Amino acid sequence: MRDLRICDTTLRDGEQAAGVAFTAAEKLEIAKCLAAAGVEQAEVGIPAMGDDECRAIRRIAALGLPMRLLAWNRASCTDIDASLSAGVDSVHIALPVSPIQMRAKLGARPAQVIDMGKRAACYALEKGLAVSIGFEDASRADFAFLRELVCGFRKEGIRRFRYADTLSVHHPGTLYSRVSALLATCPPDIELEIHCHNDFGLAAANTLAGIEAGAGWASTTVLGIGERAGNAALEEVVMAWKHLYRGECAVCPDKLKPLAELVARAAGRDIPDARPLVGRLAFAHESGIHVNGLMKDRRTYQALDPSELGADHVIVLGKHSGRSSVRLALDGEGLKVSEGIIETLLERLRRTAGERKYPVDSREIGEWAKEELAK
Repeated sequence: MRDLRICDTTLRDGEQAAGVAFTAAEKLEIAKCLAAAGVEQAEVGIPAMGDDECRAIRRIAALGLPMRLLAWNRASCTDIDASLSAGVDSVHIALPVSPIQMRAKLGARPAQVIDMGKRAACYALEKGLAVSIGFEDASRADFAFLRELVCGFRKEGIRRFRYADTLSVHHPGTLYSRVSALLATCPPDIELEIHCHNDFGLAAANTLAGIEAGAGWASTTVLGIGERAGNAALEEVVMAWKHLYRGECAVCPDKLKPLAELVARAAGRDIPDARPLVGRLAFAHESGIHVNGLMKDRRTYQALDPSELGADHVIVLGKHSGRSSVRLALDGEGLKVSEGIIETLLERLRRTAGERKYPVDSREIGEWAKEELAK
């Protein structure tokens, strides 16, 4: 499998999530953590939004991070000038490419959209900027038009393109087919990036399908924050590529949880307890069958070693716990009791957890055990 490269857009599309607004200081800290995690490129904002946005981007650029910085633009020379003033080395130019978006957003025909894009792209190239072209709503665009766009922009010297499933209308099979067909009929030296939204909960799966089909870049956000239901989650795409596709990626797994916690605080959002990979209970086990298996051999209920993410398995004492969980809790409290007492404690644990509807602490199990020993 090829290396997977990440263009993370937490600082652009992530901040476009409803109710999210990062301060300049938060943006700097997120950018530093993205670079420290091994992200190759970050989309850091929209300079055309105004002076505050430009100042924040300039502060990020001044850090000299080992990560390329990309600014988002419309097909406008004015937008390109704003990006230049922000100090980035790369610009992304977004073009609506589906019939409905070209008509409704721009009031333009396909040929006019191509001309707009080429004018902005050539202007950016003349200014010494690296350019990528984004196909907004590519999933609803005519396939022949997508091919025409790629081939036409390649003749202008542009190699990087973004395929955006803007409205999350693909499933993995259709996205794989579209991407593989596009790459098969376009110049072989292009670089394709996959940008998926999560309205049906398929953003990560669709992104991985696009990478498997031959795209080299994944557009992600930390925790998948973004417009509407969000984007493909950085942590899910990276870890699935490594473990399910046996691919390579420069992102360090042990940096993902602290990065997620940073972004959640800045976004004013909680990380759900059972959030895959980075949630507090992502590696939690209550079922007695599971705990018993883990104690014998962690591979029985472990798809990946949580230590890779700087985490560990958590044993929860609740209604579905078994004797192995009770013994483990007592070992932690330095207590040894008979099997008869363990059976009594297990019955009490299940009854108590069912009544309370939340787990029991191991120290409370220890207190119960001392009560039984004192009888």
